[in-house]
Amino acid sequence: MNSGMEESLVKILLDTNIIVSALIYKGKPEIIFKLVLDKQIKLVISPILLSELQEILLKKFDFSKRKTIRIDQKIRKVAKIVHPKETINIIRDEDDNRVLEAAIEGNCNYVVTGDKDLLVFKNYKKVEIVTAEEFLSRLKQ
Repeated sequence: MNSGMEESLVKILLDTNIIVSALIYKGKPEIIFKLVLDKQIKLVISPILLSELQEILLKKFDFSKRKTIRIDQKIRKVAKIVHPKETINIIRDEDDNRVLEAAIEGNCNYVVTGDKDLLVFKNYKKVEIVTAEEFLSRLKQ
C-alpha cells in the first residue's frame, strides 16, 4: 500500500481493553482488529500502551511469553507507533491519559474503548471517543 492510500485511512487508537477483547472474547472488537490487520483502517499505538497490553495478557490472562511476543510483533507490523510529546492529565486513571496522548500524537480520528472514564469525554481535541459498536456503525456511514 502506498503512503498516500495509507494517509487516507481512518486512524484509530484501540484501547488495551478493546485489543484484549478482540483476542479473547471476539465480537465487535475482533471485527475492528481484523480491519486493522487487513489494513482497511490504520492503528495508532505507543510503546507504553504496547507494554500495558503485554503485561495484561501475561498476568491477567496467562498468555505465554511467546504468544504475547507474537501478538506484539503482529501489531507493530500494521500499526503506526507514536511517541507522545504532550503530557495530558485530565483523567484520574493515568493509563487513560496515556491513551489520549497517543491518540493526539497519532492524529487519530477515533479512540475505540470500553472504558467509561474515557467514553464520558465523547471527544477530545477532535478525536472522537467511542465504543466498538459506535465505531463500526460510523464506519458504515
